[in-house]
Amino acid sequence: MKIRTRCGRTIDVTRFAPRGLPAHMGRVVMDTSFAPHDEGELWASLTAEEARRLAGLLLFQVAAVDPVPAGRPGAAEVVPIAGDSFEVRVRGHVLTVDQPLSDGGKDTAPTPVELFVAAVASCAAHYAGRFLDRHGIGRDGLSVRAEFRMADDRPARVAALSLTVLAPTLPPQRLSALRAVVSHCTVTNTLARAPEIELDVRGAPADAVTPEPQASPG
Repeated sequence: MKIRTRCGRTIDVTRFAPRGLPAHMGRVVMDTSFAPHDEGELWASLTAEEARRLAGLLLFQVAAVDPVPAGRPGAAEVVPIAGDSFEVRVRGHVLTVDQPLSDGGKDTAPTPVELFVAAVASCAAHYAGRFLDRHGIGRDGLSVRAEFRMADDRPARVAALSLTVLAPTLPPQRLSALRAVVSHCTVTNTLARAPEIELDVRGAPADAVTPEPQASPG
C-alpha cells in the first residue's frame, strides 16, 4: 500500500512475518524511496492529508500483526478525558469525541453527531466496496460523502441526511444495483427501524451516601 507525497516521496507500508512464525509476531514495514540528493539522510515532508493517510495505512497493517483486541462485541464504554472530550472504547479500539469551540469544547475530535453521520457514510462505503468486489470491479476512486442538517426545533436531532456515493469504476448499467445495496446497509436499516433504547441511570450506592444532618428543633 503506497502513497505518493507532494515532496516527491513514495512511501510503501507493508507487513513482514518471519517464516514459520504466526502473523502477530510480524512487523510493520515502512519503505521510503531514496533519492540521490538525500546525501545519506532520509526524510519525508507530509501535508496534513498525507499524514492522515499514512497513519491510516499504518493502523491497517498493525491490525494484522497485533493480537486480537480485547473486549466483547456488542458493547461500548465512554469515559471522560477533559472538558467536553470523551474516550469511546469499543472492543479494545479507542475513539474520541469533543465539541466545537463555538459550543465550549476544544474541537480535538468529531462530535457524537458527526460520528453518527460518519457511521452512516462508512457503512454505505463498506457495502459499496463489497459490491464492487463481488462483481470484480476495482475500488479506485470510491468515496461516500455525507451531508446533514440539524433540526430547527426541539428535540435536538439530525433532521436531514444525504449521501453521495462515487464509484468511477462502476459501469452505468450497475448503478441501480449498487444503489439498492447501499440503501440497505446495516446502519441505514437501523434508522429505518429504530431500536428500543433502555436507560438505566445509577449513582453512588445507598450505603455510600452520607445522610444530611437534621436541623435541631427550636
